[in-house]
Amino acid sequence: MERTKASLLKVQPPTYGNIITVLSIDGGGVRGIIPATILAFLESELQELDGEDARLADYFDVIAGTSTGGLVTAMLTAPNEEDRPLFAAKDIQSFYLEHSPKIFPQKRGTWGRARKLVKSLRGPKYDAEYLRGLIRQKLGETRFHDTLAHVVIPTFDIERLQPTIFSSYEVSKSPSPDARLSDICIGTSATPTYLPAHYFSTRDIQGHTREFHLIDGGVAANNPALVAISQVTKQIFDANPDFFPIGATDCGRFLVISIGTGSPKIEQKYNAKMAAKWGTLGWLLHGGSVPLVDVFTMASADMVDFHISAVFQALHSEENYLRIQEDTLTGKDSSVDIATKENLEKLVHIGGRLLKKPVSRVNLETGLSEPITKGTINADALKRFARKLSEERRLRESRSPNADKSSQH
Repeated sequence: MERTKASLLKVQPPTYGNIITVLSIDGGGVRGIIPATILAFLESELQELDGEDARLADYFDVIAGTSTGGLVTAMLTAPNEEDRPLFAAKDIQSFYLEHSPKIFPQKRGTWGRARKLVKSLRGPKYDAEYLRGLIRQKLGETRFHDTLAHVVIPTFDIERLQPTIFSSYEVSKSPSPDARLSDICIGTSATPTYLPAHYFSTRDIQGHTREFHLIDGGVAANNPALVAISQVTKQIFDANPDFFPIGATDCGRFLVISIGTGSPKIEQKYNAKMAAKWGTLGWLLHGGSVPLVDVFTMASADMVDFHISAVFQALHSEENYLRIQEDTLTGKDSSVDIATKENLEKLVHIGGRLLKKPVSRVNLETGLSEPITKGTINADALKRFARKLSEERRLRESRSPNADKSSQH
């Protein structure tokens, strides 16, 4: 028997369950189509178990996203007029297909490419006007505290030269970061050289103003999974009753799904001989790519994967960690801004193909993902995680005095 829509309005806190559930989505521009495909599959599995009204926000204690992943996070957690998620996961892919060509308009022909190159030397490649207007239209005046699940979105404040982590856990303690969700999404998406930095300010109830000068969260954490875990751990350490009696060092209680946007590692498009000759311009422009951006985003993503994997293995909880990443992108596939119809449709295909690939983990010696289990593909792993998420939700509902008992079966 399927549960009713009413029973899926709010996930009960971890104090009534066995695990803490985390979903993390990397940054990567138009390559956000890849995790969108993965998320649609996961949500469809949850709907098979709990009914067509099930949404990802109904199952995760915290959803984290950087850059394009931050936008996906907002789409999954921002409320619509019925106080349900603004987007179903299956609709995110079509959102990218429709809007990416307008966010990243393509200059065709030799003259068009030359103009694009000249513009990139003088300022950002794109003016972001369409992106900003689109985000503000979709998210409206939604504030950070309005999200339907706890949300963590990393950004980097270029004035302070330090990461600024927007965490809905912190909003109740410090009202000033309770910014509009649209401003946070625009800030975390402001990739250096591609899109302009974003300024906004907030004012708390005491009248204190805080200014933000934000660029892409990938500078700090392109893979935000570890940031999300750290935010939860801080809540446990601060004795947040939602997590009692879980201990601050009880990392074995986490269930983490981390989804990447792909990388071109196998292509090996850079080497030391090339880089040895680069000056400032070379690091910022090489063969249509920005090596410096590639380096800092991919480095942080792999280090996070390696760290979480090692910790979960040490705690004998490796079955509760799933990293899905494609590292065989080549040519235009690996671009963050090539938004031609051909390339976008290819990214859809890559996302579907990734579901059929073996469950893998990064090897820091080779830099490549290696299968960790024989015969288990990512789709099978997601089905297993969907069952765990559904079971955890049911357990919390059965234990919580705040749950709607009449809607359970």
